Amino acid sequence: MGITYADLRLANDARDDLEEIDASAVVDTGPLHLCIPEHVAMQLQLKTRKQREVQTADGKSHLVDYVSPVRISMLNRECVTGALVFGNQVLLGAIPMEDMDLIVDPARQRVSVNPLSPNIPLSLAKGLKGSL
Repeated sequence: MGITYADLRLANDARDDLEEIDASAVVDTGPLHLCIPEHVAMQLQLKTRKQREVQTADGKSHLVDYVSPVRISMLNRECVTGALVFGNQVLLGAIPMEDMDLIVDPARQRVSVNPLSPNIPLSLAKGLKGSL
C-alpha cells in the first residue's frame, strides 16, 4: 500500500468573486479535518475563526489557525467545512470525506463515491435502533 492522492477544488464559500484552487490532496482517514497550507488559506482569503491545538502522529502538539468556510468539490460532490492551517500540502481527512460520502480504496490508491449511494451523498441523521 502507498499514499492515496485525490484531485479536488477548494474555494472560499463566502466569496464567489475569488478564484477556486485546484489541488492534489493526500487522503487519509486517520486525521479528522481538512488541512491546508498557509499559502492556500491566504489565496482563498479565509478568515481565522479560532486557534486549535493539533496533535500529530509523533505525539507533538501544535497551535494552528482554524479557518472557514472552505468549499471542497470532487467527484461531483461537495461540502463546506473548516480547515486547519497546517503542513505543506492539502490533506483530506475523515470528516469532509464522510460529508461527501466518499470511500478510500487503498489497494487501488484512489478515492471514489460510495457505491451504495452513487448519485447523491448519503448521510445518517440518527443512530441505528438499539445502538448506544
